[in-house]
Amino acid sequence: MFPIRDHNPSERTPYVTYALIILNIAMFLITMPWAGGAVELWNRLALYPVAVVNGYNMWGLVTHMFLHAGLMHIGGNMLFLWIFGDNLEDQMGHVGFLIFYLACGLAAAAAQIAANPLEGIPMVGASGAIAGVMGGYLLLFPKARVDVIAIIIIYIKMLTIPAWVMLGLWFLLQIFSSFWTMGGDSGVAYWAHAGGFIAGINLALPIFIKLGGTVFWDRTHGRPPHRPVEYVRSRIPDVRR
Repeated sequence: MFPIRDHNPSERTPYVTYALIILNIAMFLITMPWAGGAVELWNRLALYPVAVVNGYNMWGLVTHMFLHAGLMHIGGNMLFLWIFGDNLEDQMGHVGFLIFYLACGLAAAAAQIAANPLEGIPMVGASGAIAGVMGGYLLLFPKARVDVIAIIIIYIKMLTIPAWVMLGLWFLLQIFSSFWTMGGDSGVAYWAHAGGFIAGINLALPIFIKLGGTVFWDRTHGRPPHRPVEYVRSRIPDVRR
């Protein structure tokens, strides 16, 4: 199950969200070998937990957030940022959202390093920072309607569900996968995802309180305070795999 859009997009231009997407895509093209990119630059800017623990390559704590390992990796991350970033930026302001995003990415990296401090395999991706965005979105807009593509055994179907269901299930999957793959090499930084998500909730808490806490939920019905968009019903039929 993965999201494709929410029903209350921000009515103000999310400049930081756009800039982050553009920067990630630019770095992806610059460092991908099939695009003639600088592989050595990718290797240098990646995050190596064992190096950080020993006080080396500390810049990787930040630079790894702007590197990706493949098209599916960057495509999924940028889709999630596109869907969930604009409304958080609207509530936090441009500078506040950028600080929040980077702080979530740092917290995600710290969680992954704490889980496996001697790991020498490079860690890359915006996933941890974007997990923080998802955590903040869950706190502020738990009842936002999100369209998702669900694969149910042999069927592929588009559903509209509350954000708390989609994001809650995603978080539980990260926790389960973190323990399931403990001690092995899954190729996915699940602890970074979980750590970023928890950091996002905590870092968004002051904004939530400033907005009025549960009063904000009552006023907005738990959704972004923008006019809902009613999308044309998809003509794509349910697909049996």
